[in-house]
Amino acid sequence: MYLDEPLKRDFYIEMAKMEHWSARILQDRIDSMLFERTAISKKPDEVIKNDLELLKKEGKLTPDLVFRDPYLLDYLGLRDVYSEKDLESAILAELTKFIIEFGSDFAFMARQKRITVDNEDYYIDLLFYHRRLKCLVAIDLKLGKFKAAYKGQMDQ
Repeated sequence: MYLDEPLKRDFYIEMAKMEHWSARILQDRIDSMLFERTAISKKPDEVIKNDLELLKKEGKLTPDLVFRDPYLLDYLGLRDVYSEKDLESAILAELTKFIIEFGSDFAFMARQKRITVDNEDYYIDLLFYHRRLKCLVAIDLKLGKFKAAYKGQMDQ
């Protein structure tokens, strides 16, 4: 997919201003292809322009500016075969680096947070709060390719 370079430049400028990135962090974000991994880059140019205008004018983040896909977690040091529990433990051991990769304004709330729905217990692997979006972000860790059942599991 062709990415409009001026939009890409504007994205980095606005995010750097909002997040108070140093030159080193900005370069790290560019090198890690943050724009390409952010949901905004998968949208039509007009929607991207509207989201960036909202960011410029009102300093408001949209969920599409916050979340990216995929996340690069190479720094966790996991090799070859590992379990979801290993992934969760590695994330918690490197929580600062994980939050930096995840994005700013996230606050860690809980690990294996138990919730009860219709008298049945469920566990959220990792629970965060995003201060600017003012919402909870539940992370259910899964290894391998996405399966439709995973979405259904989160919708319960």
